[in-house]
Amino acid sequence: MPELLEQLKELNPWIMAVGLNTLLLVVAGVAPKKLLTTAGLVHAWVLGVLIWGTLGWPGYVVVMFYFLVGSSVTKLGMAQKEAEGIAEKRSGTRGPENVWGSAFAGAVCAVGVGLVKAGWVESVIPVSLLLLGYAASFATKLADTTASEVGKAYGKRTYLITTLQPVPRGTEGAVSLEGTLAGIGGAIAIAIVAWGVGLIDIWGIVWCAIAAFIATNIESLIGATWQTKYTWLTNELVNVINTLIGSITAIILAYIGMLA
Repeated sequence: MPELLEQLKELNPWIMAVGLNTLLLVVAGVAPKKLLTTAGLVHAWVLGVLIWGTLGWPGYVVVMFYFLVGSSVTKLGMAQKEAEGIAEKRSGTRGPENVWGSAFAGAVCAVGVGLVKAGWVESVIPVSLLLLGYAASFATKLADTTASEVGKAYGKRTYLITTLQPVPRGTEGAVSLEGTLAGIGGAIAIAIVAWGVGLIDIWGIVWCAIAAFIATNIESLIGATWQTKYTWLTNELVNVINTLIGSITAIILAYIGMLA
């Protein structure tokens, strides 16, 4: 395995990125079970090339972990959720809007890292904090996805976050104990993966978990208030806001920790 990784490092990362993602695109295109729409596959290819080209295999592992776990969690209790009318559209199959709603914040951090490493811009934010922001964005999104899907499938009591009054499962802004605990677990899991591949240090796991918890609850507040009033505030746009909040929060927490 170490020898294989060394050989991969010698290849131009962008050539490797195009080749690997093209192969995965073909495999996903002929697979009987579709996790992405046709357009979603194309956009995921672009995202995959961008992530491998800027962050290499460690960044790619993180985004793949999010995608596979997030897609699996979405399928939990699908028949029940569809019967109740609270399932994700297309039975959880992702489209372009889902790809970028989940990955926009992470992509911004990855591009920042790539520009700094290429010497095209001076780093205003240390690369270590950009990498943390990348990991935190996906920790936040996995926390959100896990909390939402587990809550809708297994939440025994769901409450509106603004009033703490009981509401039906699947209500925008609803939270449950089961979903909240699952969300925290999801954030910690992907943060551990990011730490394991060397993107963040051990404290980064803590910052990712805290940031994801804060951002996910802010997202619930947005869902319970503004999202029900404004049609332009779509789930995908809220996901972008959510992951940006998680990314920025983690960076701020780490920066404060560096100063302490």
